[in-house]
Amino acid sequence: MAKRVGTLAERREFTRSTEPFRRELLAHCYRMLGSVDEAEDLVQETYLRAWRSFGSFEGRSSLRTWLYQIASNACLTAMQQRSRRPLPSGLGAPDEDPGVPSAAAGSDVVWLQPIPDALVRVERGGDPAAITVSRESLRLALIASFQYLPPRQRAVLLLRDVLAFPAAEVAEMLGTTTAAVKSALQRARGRLEEVAPAADQVTEPAEPEARALLDQYIRAFETSDAAALKQLLRRDATLELPPSPAWFAGGRAIAEAVRGLGSPGDWRMLAVAANGQPAAAAYHREPDGSYRAYAIVVLTATVTGIARLAVFADPGLFRWFGLQQVDPGPGRRGS
Repeated sequence: MAKRVGTLAERREFTRSTEPFRRELLAHCYRMLGSVDEAEDLVQETYLRAWRSFGSFEGRSSLRTWLYQIASNACLTAMQQRSRRPLPSGLGAPDEDPGVPSAAAGSDVVWLQPIPDALVRVERGGDPAAITVSRESLRLALIASFQYLPPRQRAVLLLRDVLAFPAAEVAEMLGTTTAAVKSALQRARGRLEEVAPAADQVTEPAEPEARALLDQYIRAFETSDAAALKQLLRRDATLELPPSPAWFAGGRAIAEAVRGLGSPGDWRMLAVAANGQPAAAAYHREPDGSYRAYAIVVLTATVTGIARLAVFADPGLFRWFGLQQVDPGPGRRGS
């Protein structure tokens, strides 16, 4: 398709009309793909496709519905050549011996990524309920569960159950029938019930308590306080370490978390938020004394402690949080 230039007035109108939906479209593409990198690319493609067709948009559906139609189909096309993005716990039983490398996955596994809350948080008129729904639909365990669904079932489930589009609209978006949408939704719900981990069906604390738990976790790591860390972790806690396929449960998870403490001053951590959950950006002290980006740690907080630690050892994720690769120290950090 030829590049569309348009008049200045058309470009301004397109931006004014479509830009308010960018964050929620990013969240939708992330739920579909499990990757913030790919989701951002697909949102860019969605806006490019929308701009090319903007002159012929006739308003038979709302602009929001039209954009979701473009985004959903762009994601489905992208997913034709991709396997699901798992977490280590989705590939097999927990590891028992940290000294024996896990054979559950090869080096070619493409892992699930966390997404910063700041990129996708949408406040509709300051409605706390809308913010809560948005957070719940981005929980890390739920995103991992979505990955088990075939692409079209995943799209139907998200458009119907998360975004509450009517079945007839979803059918039009995906070029199918209402009956097919209802059938796909039923199968998707059944599959999701099978794969949704019971361990993540927990009672979450209020936001201030969750933040306090994160602060205590950061303090325990920065001071290498093993006793404090053990007290924060539930006895049935799990520890996942992508891009390694290793993951641990219970006493082994606690032992491995403590083993990672190192010496006081080895770690510097910044409080962030990802997937609607408390998280920390971890910098590790190098031999030259600098602190370099190491991992984004996402906590599953409960009223009885930390139930899960997902340690994403991918320094490339730091840019999405507006963080530098080398921590310049308090007072000199970026946004």
